[in-house]
Amino acid sequence: MVHVKIAPELETERLRLRAHRRDDFAAMVAIWSDPDVVRYTSGVPVPVELTWARLLRYTGHWALLGFGYWAVEEKASGAFLGDVGLADCQRGLPGFDGLPEAGWVLAPLAHGQGFATEAMRAVLGWAAQNLTETRSYCLIAPEHAGSIRVAEKLGYALAARMPYHGQESLVMARG
Repeated sequence: MVHVKIAPELETERLRLRAHRRDDFAAMVAIWSDPDVVRYTSGVPVPVELTWARLLRYTGHWALLGFGYWAVEEKASGAFLGDVGLADCQRGLPGFDGLPEAGWVLAPLAHGQGFATEAMRAVLGWAAQNLTETRSYCLIAPEHAGSIRVAEKLGYALAARMPYHGQESLVMARG
């Protein structure tokens, strides 16, 4: 594994994936406080201080682990669309802890346009070239049909159903 201290820039046809910056914070607060975004995660808007902690966690993943999350920008407009990447969340999920966890969160204006799939294909391509672990997983609420479709397009398949924070969750695995 190549140890990278900051997210390398990746480009797709429509997107630029780059390291998070302090000036992404306001856009992240808007995304993480949107009821449509958090409906399938916590169910409630994320407090500003926890969004700040998330921004720090994103950059800390790169510094400590050599992989993490990218900020997603639309190339045409420069708009911040959200966050995608791989993390080590230490969730305590038997059989999955220690594997990179894939995740994607986009602003509602970016939903339904294939941006999550496009961005995550770039992330998984980068991971195939730079990480020794070829397997990964994602944790999805069973009723989140959009994220399930994205996961399936990326090659993830249902590996387990298990409770997480008192809610049934799907663990989808790849590799």
